[in-house]
Amino acid sequence: MARVKGGIVTRRRRKKVLKLARGYFGSKHTLFKTAKQQVMKSLMYAYRDRRQKKRDFRKLWITRINAAARMNGLSYSKLMFGLKQAGVDINRKMLADLAINDEKAFAELAQLAKQKMNA
Repeated sequence: MARVKGGIVTRRRRKKVLKLARGYFGSKHTLFKTAKQQVMKSLMYAYRDRRQKKRDFRKLWITRINAAARMNGLSYSKLMFGLKQAGVDINRKMLADLAINDEKAFAELAQLAKQKMNA
């Protein structure tokens, strides 16, 4: 009985991995074994960082909102509490955008939050 060689199946599988490893440094883009390890690790990083990116942006928005709130005499938490009391339903992304691009509108929201906290 003759032995079955991998032939085209093995070559296709290896080419697929090496294509994904294009641009990697050193042997990671030429040798199949190291390329496969690095591709697996890279895919893990990509999966993790798609979630991490959402956290990072939320942190950035909160930092921007806090800075703008303090310019209007409020802390971040007091601003958010005041807006909740006022029934203003605006997400952090939009608030951060207002803080950067429309300071007047943000100041009005901060004023509204102050009024609702004192009432």
